[in-house]
Amino acid sequence: MKVYFSEIFDVEEDIIEEYGAFNISLITDLPLFIDPFLLFNSKKSIYQKLHERIIKYLKFLRDKSTETQVSEGLLRSWYFFSEVEQNWLGFCFKGNRGRGLGPDFAKALNENLNKLFSDFGEEKITKSSHLEKLCLIKEGVGRDTISDFTTNLIKDFLLEYTQAFTQRHISSNLVEHVAVNRVRFNFDTETWETAHFDLPVYNGDFVMLTPRDLLTKTTLG
Repeated sequence: MKVYFSEIFDVEEDIIEEYGAFNISLITDLPLFIDPFLLFNSKKSIYQKLHERIIKYLKFLRDKSTETQVSEGLLRSWYFFSEVEQNWLGFCFKGNRGRGLGPDFAKALNENLNKLFSDFGEEKITKSSHLEKLCLIKEGVGRDTISDFTTNLIKDFLLEYTQAFTQRHISSNLVEHVAVNRVRFNFDTETWETAHFDLPVYNGDFVMLTPRDLLTKTTLG
């Protein structure tokens, strides 16, 4: 029975390792998480820029929470995040469907951002805005939730990272040109954009690779 990305898409493990990606299981999620602090602490400029983008989006949400009453539609658009199932990371004993960041988290985020993040992005003492403050938003929110939040906000990078590998190493009969929703946030129009990528497809859905140096094996929750 084929289990791993390398087996299902007929790619040598060494090639995946050399590319820097993690060889995921496509049978069940693995207890690995994208850690935003690995973005911040990285010497790679692309990772630092991704971290800055996350901070920018949180500041956007904070300002919206402070300035106006957020409608139900905008709450779902700006504050609601589904789990990105296609990277096969997180806690799930069978398959890859987790809980994601549901409506309760979205409402709590909207209601509490202006309190917890009044100086978010402008702190003078620390070197970076602390994303762990999100854990204070609502009981039960752990750093696994921060991982889901981070994954959503760097989704275009992960998709481009996967596309580059796919175009180079995966047989075209295992690849589709896929339209992906909520790829990146447009701060001018204040809406999420859809984009198209050439991606490996398994069981009717695309698969997304993650760089190993963004992952932590320790439990975040």
